[in-house]
Amino acid sequence: MTAREYNFDGLVGPSHNYGGLSFGNIASEVNEGSSSNPRQAALQGLSKMRTLHTLGVPQAVFPPHMRPELSLARRMGFDGDDAKVLGDLAREFPMLLAACYSASAMWTANAATVSPSADSADGRVHFTPANLQNKLHRSIEHPTTRRILQAIFRDEDRFVVHEALPSTAALGDEGAANHTRLAPEYGARGVQLFVYGESITRPKDGRPKLYPARQTMESCMVLARLHKLRPEQVVLAQQAPEVIDQGVFHNDVISVGNRDTFFFHEKAFAQGRAVVEALAERYHAITGEVLKRIEVPEAAVKVPDAVSTYLFNSQLVTLPDGRTALIAPTECEQNDAVRSYVASLVEGDAPIDEVHYFDLRQSMQGGGGPACLRLRVVLTEAEAQAITPGVRFDDALDAKLTAWVEKRYRDRLSPADLADPQLMLESQVALDELTTLLGLGSIYEFQL
Repeated sequence: MTAREYNFDGLVGPSHNYGGLSFGNIASEVNEGSSSNPRQAALQGLSKMRTLHTLGVPQAVFPPHMRPELSLARRMGFDGDDAKVLGDLAREFPMLLAACYSASAMWTANAATVSPSADSADGRVHFTPANLQNKLHRSIEHPTTRRILQAIFRDEDRFVVHEALPSTAALGDEGAANHTRLAPEYGARGVQLFVYGESITRPKDGRPKLYPARQTMESCMVLARLHKLRPEQVVLAQQAPEVIDQGVFHNDVISVGNRDTFFFHEKAFAQGRAVVEALAERYHAITGEVLKRIEVPEAAVKVPDAVSTYLFNSQLVTLPDGRTALIAPTECEQNDAVRSYVASLVEGDAPIDEVHYFDLRQSMQGGGGPACLRLRVVLTEAEAQAITPGVRFDDALDAKLTAWVEKRYRDRLSPADLADPQLMLESQVALDELTTLLGLGSIYEFQL
C-alpha cells in the first residue's frame, strides 16, 4: 500500500508553564518555577510545523488540553466555586495546583501508541492513549486524549481508538516515546520496537536506582496484542538502567527511527548491541531488506550531552524526493561535540542527508524537544481522507492559528498567575474558539 507519515504536532496551550513536576526529566526539574511565554511557545511550535509543511512533510494539528483540570483537585476534597478551589490550592497545596495546570499534554509523543493498518491483523489503524500513570500530572491526560483521537479519527471501519491501559504500575505506558516502527516504505509491512524500563514479572532484569522506569515490559506486550500485531513483527528491548539514571526518562531521548533507518546511542539498551542485531535480523526476515543503523559512540557524544541537547529527540523525516532530514533543536547546534557529530553524518555516507535546527526553547525548558511535540501516524490516502479535515495543516490554517495565538495567548506567565481565575477563563475562551477553527466539535468538559 502507498502511505505517508503524518506528524500530528501538539499545539502548545495558553497556560504553558514550568511546574517542574517530572522527576527524572532534568530540564523539567531545573526550570521549575521559571516564568514562561505561552505565546512564544505556541509560535515556536507553529514555526516548526510551517517549515516541515513547506518541506513537503504532511502535518496536522493536535489540540491542547484544557487547563486547569480542577476535577483532580475536587476528587481530593477541594470544593466551592472554581475561584475558591484555585485560591485554596495556591495556599494549601501548590504542587497540586501545578499538577492541575500541567502543560505536559503538549508533548503528543506521549499521547498514544499508534500502529498502522499495514501491520495490524484487522487492517485498521490502532491508537491506545497512554495511561502515563507514573506521574500525577500526566495521569489525568488520557481521557481527553481519547476524546481528541475519537474526534479526529471517527471512521470506525478504518480506525480503532482503544481505552488506555489500566492505571497501575504493572502496566505503566508512556506512549510513542517508547515505540518505534521500522519499514522500507511507510505503507509496507514493518517491525515495531517496544522499549521498556523494567519488568514487573522479571525484576532480576534490573531497574534504575535514581529515577523511575516509566514503561513496563508487560504494557508493551499488551499494546502489541491490542493492536493485533503478529508476534514476528514485535521486538521488545529494555532501556539501560544506568542511562535512565542519567536523565533518559523515555527511549526517544536516546534513539529514534524512521522507515529503514535506526539512529541510536551505543549506551541505549540493557543488552547493548545484541538488541539492535536482533532488531536488524527481524527487520530483514520481515521485509527482505537491510536495516540502516547509525550507532553513536559514547566517545563522540556522551549521554549527558545527548540528554541536554536532545539529539535523539530530533525528528527523522522523509522528504518528497526520498531524502532524509534530521529536525533538531538549536541546543544541538550550540553544543560543539553534537554539532560536529551531526555535521559528520550529513557530510559522510550516513543515511541522513540534511539537518534543520529549530528554536524550541520554550518546549525544551520544560523537557521536550522536536520529537516530543509530534505523534506519528502512518495513513494511506483513503485513511487520510477519512480524518477530520480541519486538523490538516496548510497555509490557511497556519494563518488562522497564528492570529489566534497572537490574540489569545499571554507573553508571560509566572507561577503566581496560576491562582488567577482570569487565566482559566482566558484559556476556556481560547480553546472554545479553537474547536471551531479545527472543526472538532465538543472535546472539552467546560461550559462558558
